[in-house]
Amino acid sequence: MAETVVRLTPRPSRLSEADFVERFGDVYEHSPWIAREAYQLGLGEPQDTPQGLAEVMARVFRAADPERQLGVLRAHPDLAGKAALAGELTRDSSAEQASAGLDQCTPEEFSRFQTLNDAYQKRFGFPFIIAVKGLHRGDILKAFADRLEHDLEQERRAAVEQVNRIALLRLCDRVG
Repeated sequence: MAETVVRLTPRPSRLSEADFVERFGDVYEHSPWIAREAYQLGLGEPQDTPQGLAEVMARVFRAADPERQLGVLRAHPDLAGKAALAGELTRDSSAEQASAGLDQCTPEEFSRFQTLNDAYQKRFGFPFIIAVKGLHRGDILKAFADRLEHDLEQERRAAVEQVNRIALLRLCDRVG
């Protein structure tokens, strides 16, 4: 039996650079340069799938210098933070946080998120980032506390990989 290949539409490999960046420039939070550089690497049929496109975009992000990576990390909002309360999240971030119930925190949970957000930001200089899809807010709070034990380099690498996972999930949501 033939394997069904799920493709993005329109197919990324068939778009102009401007159309590609317009369509996929928001996959990495406020960082369309990743889409632009991925396009410039050359896209073919393998990049017409969420996994294939995510792979080339992740390669661009991993290869970026640390300051550019930090710019992307710092573009992410705090989890259950002030931007969420003010309705200032991107559409993707808002939906992702709601899927984990972060918009339904008890006052105690909200306070815990604020305490952890502040401690994390102070320790690492960028917000805590985790792909929340499929997680419960209790899981997220535990991961938050665990990752506060990392050193800066460990945590930067963990955050980069979480951003790449978020990008893959966002691309999977755009199928069809």
